[in-house]
Amino acid sequence: MTGVMTGALRRVQIGNALSAFGSGFTLPYMFVYVDEVRRLGSMTAWLVFTLFALSALAVLPFTGRAVDRFGPRPVLVGGSVTAAVGALGFGLATTTPLVLLGSFVFGAGVTTVQPALATMIVRCTTKARRAHAFAVQFTLINLGMGIGALIGGQIVDTARPVTLELLFAIEAAMFLVLAAITGTVRVPALRDSADAAAERSRSDFRTLLQDKGMVRLSVLAALIFFACYGQFESGVAAYATGTVGISPSALGFGLGVNTFAIVLLQMVVVRITARYRRTTAVIATGAVWLGAWAAAGVAGLFHGSSGAAVGAMMTTYALFGVGEALLAPTLGPIVADLAPAHLLGTYNAAFALVKQTAIAIGPAVGVLLVGSGLSPLYLLVMAASTVLIAVLAVRLRAVLTPLQDNAPETVRPSLVVAERVPVHAA
Repeated sequence: MTGVMTGALRRVQIGNALSAFGSGFTLPYMFVYVDEVRRLGSMTAWLVFTLFALSALAVLPFTGRAVDRFGPRPVLVGGSVTAAVGALGFGLATTTPLVLLGSFVFGAGVTTVQPALATMIVRCTTKARRAHAFAVQFTLINLGMGIGALIGGQIVDTARPVTLELLFAIEAAMFLVLAAITGTVRVPALRDSADAAAERSRSDFRTLLQDKGMVRLSVLAALIFFACYGQFESGVAAYATGTVGISPSALGFGLGVNTFAIVLLQMVVVRITARYRRTTAVIATGAVWLGAWAAAGVAGLFHGSSGAAVGAMMTTYALFGVGEALLAPTLGPIVADLAPAHLLGTYNAAFALVKQTAIAIGPAVGVLLVGSGLSPLYLLVMAASTVLIAVLAVRLRAVLTPLQDNAPETVRPSLVVAERVPVHAA
């Protein structure tokens, strides 16, 4: 990569880490804030998360087109400012309408930022370094949120609303910092072919829907986000505390184990996955997560206070982290390689829309099954989902080109060339 690309990518990653640090202050405490601090009830708290997720449906179809038309930088700055306004408004709201409005604006800003950030990362990297860049992004997000949650936990006091208001003010400030850092980034110019430029006027979501690779990837991604990310802080937490009976402090330790596994393994995993097909990494993720759900089943055979139950749940959280580390350098680069250069924002926005929808549906299914006393069925559904992830990855492989799937025969020559390009090369 050139010096300009490296410097731009570094600034994007720093801003991304700081915004994740701010999110760690608030996301774990949003339910408690609405239900206990503002005393607006659990139903309002549920509506907060629903509106936060639904905001993605409202803004993402337009976000992708805006990124493709105006570039990722102005969209990222606009999304960051919107998120800051929403976070601050949410933190200061004392009535149900204002809390719900703040949640929607907050969610709209956050979901606007995601595809813009992904597009900036792609534009600031070469194909040979793209997987590494996405892996670093994922690591910094987890590290930032983990540290933020740890510090936020020492500040929050449900008897003092001002402490929660402070946390949301800090998050708003971090989004403004993201806007300031990325707002002056020199994003490398888009290299577009004459044929692609000629198709701009007729290329939109119809082009995406006709792309078999992107359609199959979207179905696969929906299942991935439903079966892991959509369960992590909802269904799994409800199962661990309600069915297994482990303490909330042990649950918090499990979240720390997950973050530690990702931070510890991510850079090692990205080197390993660089030598294999991306679909192989997804298949491996399905196998690892099947082990995670099996460990959760074992935990249910013991009493929550026993070392065996706690150890099995910690294993579950650690294995989730291993799977997440496998996916970090995989999904984003596949989207980037599938997308025509002039539709990169649209493809990233569509992927983010699939992600947010699955994450919204996942908790509803998980909490419903566990709360209804159907924990064995819950584990069975999730285990079956991980098996289906592997099956869908095999189907995706059939429609990807060797380059899109990172086939070894296409990667090794490009890596050698990349290593020999001078730093000052154009």
